[in-house]
Amino acid sequence: MMTGYHLFSDADLFALLCNGDHRAYTEIYDRYSGLLYIHAYKRIRNREEARDLIHELFTVLWVKRQEINLKTELSAYLYRAVRNRVIDLVNHQKMQASYVSSFHGFASNGTNVTDHAVRQKELSQLIEKEISALPEKMQQVFNLSRNEYMSHKEISETLEISELTVRKQINNALKVLRPKLSKLLSLFFF
Repeated sequence: MMTGYHLFSDADLFALLCNGDHRAYTEIYDRYSGLLYIHAYKRIRNREEARDLIHELFTVLWVKRQEINLKTELSAYLYRAVRNRVIDLVNHQKMQASYVSSFHGFASNGTNVTDHAVRQKELSQLIEKEISALPEKMQQVFNLSRNEYMSHKEISETLEISELTVRKQINNALKVLRPKLSKLLSLFFF
C-alpha cells in the first residue's frame, strides 16, 4: 500500500529524507521549489539564475541530507538557504563587476602608460641622436651641463676652458637643438 507523502508534515518528510527516502525528497521539492523560485526571482530578477539557484539548493539538500541539523521549520531553513544563496550570488556578481571594471581601467590606462613610455623612450633616443650630431667640443660641454649637472665653473675647470667659452658652447648647442626638437615634439605628440 502506497502512502500519500503529501499528507506528511515537513518534519516527517525531513526525517524520511535524512534516511534516504527519495519520495520524501520529491514531495519536499514539489511543495517548495515553486515558492522558493518566486522568492529568489523577486530578488535577482533573472529567471535562469533563480532556477539554477533553486536546483543547486535542492541538490545540496539531497547530497548533504545527513549532515543538515534543522533547528527551525523546514520551510524557514529553505527560505534562509535561498536568501543566503541570493546574497552570495549578488556579492559574487558585484565582485566580478569590480574585477571587470578594474581590468578595463587597467587595460585602458595600461595602454596609455605603455604608449607614453614608448613615446618617451623614442623621444629620448631622438634627442640623443641630435645631441650626438653636435660638434664634439659643443657636445661634450652640453652633456656635462645637462646630463652631469655641472656648473659653468666646474665645466671650465674640468675641460680647462674659460667660463665664457662654456656659456657660448651651451648657447650655441641650444640654438642648434631648439628648432630640431620643437619640430620633433610637434610631430611626436600630434
